[in-house]
Amino acid sequence: MKYKLLAALPFFQGIAENDLQQILDTIHGGVMKYEKNAFLIHVGQTVPAAGLILSGTAHILREDFWGNRTIVAEIPKGALFAETYAFLHAPAEVNVQAASDMEVLYLHLQKLLTPAAMQNPTFTLLAHRFLQSFAQRNLTLTRKIAHITCRTTREKLLSFLSLYAQEAGNPFFSIPFNRQQLADYLAIDRSAMCAELSRMKQDGLLDYHKNQFRLFRQN
Repeated sequence: MKYKLLAALPFFQGIAENDLQQILDTIHGGVMKYEKNAFLIHVGQTVPAAGLILSGTAHILREDFWGNRTIVAEIPKGALFAETYAFLHAPAEVNVQAASDMEVLYLHLQKLLTPAAMQNPTFTLLAHRFLQSFAQRNLTLTRKIAHITCRTTREKLLSFLSLYAQEAGNPFFSIPFNRQQLADYLAIDRSAMCAELSRMKQDGLLDYHKNQFRLFRQN
């Protein structure tokens, strides 16, 4: 695997080529390519290794008994997924689906936390980044809980869009979801959401085109 490709990812950033090769010899679990809409993980599946996205994006999905789908989170390029299930040797409780054509490097990250590995400074650095991934996932889910616990569709949309505007540092920004995906993420009806977006536009709260938005401050 090309060193420059991996070294450009946050997880491996700053690691020398020789050290990276030693790491891969220890934790490498294979590389897989997926087409858009393919499932990387199904509910109930045993997950032996965490995934690191080399290209593309994926969605973590949860479905209820009746087939209603909710997008739990988006996984962008450079991010880890399924690390919890791999670390705990637990069957997956969610589906993971490719949101685009993508390539994934699977890693046995639990091997970073053995006593022998922790004697190596480079392995210790990666173990720290592994734990940071857990913390980031917790932050992402905490933010989502803040959105979906709002009482009305408008409040959910404003909570979600406000966060993206704040992260962009600009009232002009893009979101990573289409309309159906946004409705699934916020756990609301798509038709009701689109109608509310139209009303919010009429009320002068925002403007939008596809996944591009602009928020307006109210006097």
